[in-house]
Amino acid sequence: MIKAFLNNKSKTIASAAIILGAASLVSRFLGLIRDRILAGTFGAGDELDIYYAAFRIPDLVFSLLVIGAISAGFIPIFISYLNKDRNKSWYLANSILNIISLSLIIICLILIVFAPWLIKLITPGFSLEKTALTVELTRIMFLSPLFLGLSAILGGILQSFGRFLVYSLGPIMYNLGIIFGILFLVEPFGLTGLAYGVVIGAFLHMVVQIPTVYFCGFRWKPIFDFKFEGVRRIFKMMPSRIINLALNQITLVIMTIFASFLAIGSIAVYNLSYNIVSFPLGVFGVSFAIAAFPELSKQAQKKNIPEFNKVFYTTFRKILFLIVPASLIFIILRQLIVKIILGTGQFGLEEIILTSQTLGYFSIGLFAEALILLFLRGFFAWEDTKTPFVIGFLSAIVRLSGAWYLSSFMGVPGLALGFSIGSILHLALLFIVLRRKINEY
Repeated sequence: MIKAFLNNKSKTIASAAIILGAASLVSRFLGLIRDRILAGTFGAGDELDIYYAAFRIPDLVFSLLVIGAISAGFIPIFISYLNKDRNKSWYLANSILNIISLSLIIICLILIVFAPWLIKLITPGFSLEKTALTVELTRIMFLSPLFLGLSAILGGILQSFGRFLVYSLGPIMYNLGIIFGILFLVEPFGLTGLAYGVVIGAFLHMVVQIPTVYFCGFRWKPIFDFKFEGVRRIFKMMPSRIINLALNQITLVIMTIFASFLAIGSIAVYNLSYNIVSFPLGVFGVSFAIAAFPELSKQAQKKNIPEFNKVFYTTFRKILFLIVPASLIFIILRQLIVKIILGTGQFGLEEIILTSQTLGYFSIGLFAEALILLFLRGFFAWEDTKTPFVIGFLSAIVRLSGAWYLSSFMGVPGLALGFSIGSILHLALLFIVLRRKINEY
C-alpha cells in the first residue's frame, strides 16, 4: 500500500494540477500559520527584519545554481533521454546531481566566510547588533541550499515520471520544519532557532522524495561527466537562466535595501504581505505551470505546434479563470485577510493596516505573476532561456525604478505597487514574443 501511494502517477495535466494545488493549499496554509506564529511572537520589528534579511543570500544561491539548472534545462532534456535510452537518462541525472551538490558545498563554504561583508551590503540600514545577528542566522541557513538542491534534482525526476503526489509533499515538510523551529527551538536557542528550523525543513523536503525516486529506478553513482552531451545541453541553457533568476533575486535584495531605509518593520511587512499573496499564486499559478511543463516539453521535443498550443492555452485559460477572482478577493478583503492571518500578539492595528495596504498593491499584479510562470516554461520547453532573460531585464528596470519612486512617498506599499507594475509589463512582453516565436516554427 505504501509503495502504491509513493508510486501514484498523474495521467493528465488537470489531475496533476489538482494534486499540486491541493498540496500547495496545505503548504501555503501551513505557511500562513507559520507567519501568524512569527507575527504574534515577534511583531513587525527588528527580529523579523533580521530573520527575513538572513534568508536573502542562501535563497539567492539556491535560486541561481539549482533552479537555474532544473527549471530551465533538466526536465526537458531528461525527458528527451527517457524516451530514447533510460540508462542515459540516469547517467544524466547522476552527473547533474553530483555536479550541483559539489558546487553548492564549495560556494556555501566560501559565502559563510564572507557573510559579514555580504550582509552589510544588503542591509546598509541595519545597526551593528542587527547586522551581527543576521550574519549568524545566514551562516546557519547556508545548509539549506544543499538539501534543497538535492531535493530539486530528485523533484525534477519525479515530475518527469508524473509522480506529482510525492513531489508535492516537499514544501509541506519544509514548512513543518520551520514551524517546529519556531515552536520548539526559539526558546532554547533564541532567534537562531528559526534558522535551525529552516535547515530541518530543507532536510525533510529532500528526504520525503527519496523512496519514490528509488522506485522510479534511480540509483546513485559517483558520476561527474561534464562532457556528456545532456550535461552540456543543460549548461548551455544555464547562463541565461541564471542571469534571469539573478535579476529576480537581485530585485528582492534591492527591495530589502529599499525597505531597510524605511520605517522599522518594513522588511517584515513587505515579506509577510508577499507571503500572503503567494498563497493563490502557489495554488493556481505554480501548480498548473509545473503540471503542464513535462507535457509542453514533450510536444516541443516533437515540434508538434498544434498540440503544444493546445496544452499551453488550455492551461493559460484555467490559470486566468482561477487567479482573477482570487485577486479581486484579496484586493477587496485585504484588511480582513491580514487581520485573520496575522492579527495576534505583538502584531497590532498599525501593522495590520500597513500590511493590508501592501497586500492590496501586490494583488494588482497577481494575475501577471501567475501567468509569467507558465510563459517562462513555454520558452524553456523549446530550450530558449535567452529571450526570457532580455525581457526579464527590461521588466526589472521598470519594477525597481517604480518601487524606488513610489516608496519615497508611499512607504512600503509603494514597493509592492512598483513590483506589480513590473509584473504586468513582464507578462505583456512574454506574451508578444512567445506568440511570435511559435509562429516561426
